[in-house]
This record gives sequence, structure tokens and C-alpha cells, in this order.
Amino acid sequence: MTVPLALSVGVLFAAGTFMLMRRSFVKIVVGLALLGHAGNLLIFTAGSPVKGRPPLISGGSDTLSGAYTDPIPPALILTAIVIGFGIVSYTIVLIKRTYRDLGTDDVREMMATER
Repeated sequence: MTVPLALSVGVLFAAGTFMLMRRSFVKIVVGLALLGHAGNLLIFTAGSPVKGRPPLISGGSDTLSGAYTDPIPPALILTAIVIGFGIVSYTIVLIKRTYRDLGTDDVREMMATER
């Protein structure tokens, strides 16, 4: 299970980095979202999830027995999803405002208007 997740993280990071290097702001936002998802999947993979083993202590026992899934990485991922949604939403609003003012979403054309 770890190898497919690691490959997925690599593909998402590569695609996100590729999209961030594009000239269009819309593609940059897509790249930002892909990097956020890749980071979330990386945290999930680093937590080494165990299928079907929640961290619950059975009745009459004081400790967990055997391998179990750590609950901290999923909690961190939920927080990161909310923060990532806020960042992407804010970026979309900035792009909409920039497009309305300048009439383009091309980064090079925006740089030409500054001179």
C-alpha cells in the first residue's frame, strides 16, 4: 500500500510543480491545489496507516495491542485541507480582481504593464 501512495505523491508533486511554472494564473492555482493535495497525501503516507486497525482500546485492557493507525496524521490532514481551501479561494479572488483590472491572466503580459 505504501508504494502506490508514494508514487501518487511523486506524481502530484511533479504535476503541481509543472503547473506552477506555467504563464497562466489559472494553471498556477491548479498547481497550488495539486501541491496541497500531494502534501496531504505525504502526511497520510508518513503516518503509516494500518488497514482495519483503528486506535481503540478493547474492554478490560489498558493498552493497545498490535499495530494500529495513528490518529494524529488524519487530524493534521483535515486541518491542512481547510487551510488549503482558504488559500485557493483567496488566490481565486485575487486572480478575478487582477483579470478584471488588467484584462489578462498571463504573467508576462502583467509584467509588461508594470513598466
